[in-house]
Amino acid sequence: MTVILQHALPKEMYSEAGLPGVAPCGANDWLRVDDAYAAQMAYRADLLRDRRDAVLWCDPAAHAAALEVLEQTLAVLPELGFGVSADSVSCPDGRSVPIDADRPLLTLGHLIQQDICILEKQGQEHVLTGAVLCFPANWRLADKAGKPLMAIHEPVDEYDANIGRRVQRLFDGVREGRPLWRFNRLQYSDADLHQPYRKVGGSGDYIRSERQCILRMPRTNAVVFAIHTHVVKNNA
Repeated sequence: MTVILQHALPKEMYSEAGLPGVAPCGANDWLRVDDAYAAQMAYRADLLRDRRDAVLWCDPAAHAAALEVLEQTLAVLPELGFGVSADSVSCPDGRSVPIDADRPLLTLGHLIQQDICILEKQGQEHVLTGAVLCFPANWRLADKAGKPLMAIHEPVDEYDANIGRRVQRLFDGVREGRPLWRFNRLQYSDADLHQPYRKVGGSGDYIRSERQCILRMPRTNAVVFAIHTHVVKNNA
C-alpha cells in the first residue's frame, strides 16, 4: 500500500449538512495544487512508466480534444506556481516536464494532480474518448474506454435511467468558462490512491474524497471530467 496523505481536506469538502449537488466554480478553479503535489506526482510518474496501459488511453479521433485540454491547462498553470515556456514546464516540485503535443494526455499526467477524462457527444450520449486515470476508485479504465455515460455507470445500482438522463443533461448544459464541481467522501481501509478494484471490509482508517469538476472545451466542444483525489486520516 502506497500512503500519500493531504494534511486536510479543502474546507468546502467538510460539509456536515450532506454532500452538495453540482455547483459552479471559478473559471480556472478546476485546477488546484495542494500539499501532496510532489508525492502524488512521483506516484503518477511511476504508474505512467510501469502501468501505462492501465492508466492512459486515448482514441486517435480524440487527439484534438486532448490537445485542447493540454492547452487550456498550460494557460492556467502560471497562476499555480508553474513556469511555462514554449517547450517545457517547470513544476512546483522542481521537475521540468517537456510539452509533447503528440501525447497530450501523457504530458498532463506528469503535470497535474487531477485525473482527466474526456467525453465527447456521439449521438445522444457523451462517450469516454480518452483519459489519464492514475488514481481510480473502484473502476478500471479498460472497462470504460469508448463507452457512453450510461454504460460507464452500469454497475452502480443507484444510477438508473432517470439519473442517467439528468447527468446527460448536465454534460449537455455545462458552458465554456463556467465549470461545475461536486465532491464525494467515503471511508477507506486502504490509503492507496490507485485502487481499480473494490476492497470491502476493513477499519475505515482513511477518508478518500474526490473533488470532481466538469468543464467545456471551447474549440472542440469536448467535456472534461477532472478528478482531484484527497486522502486524509479519519479522525472521527
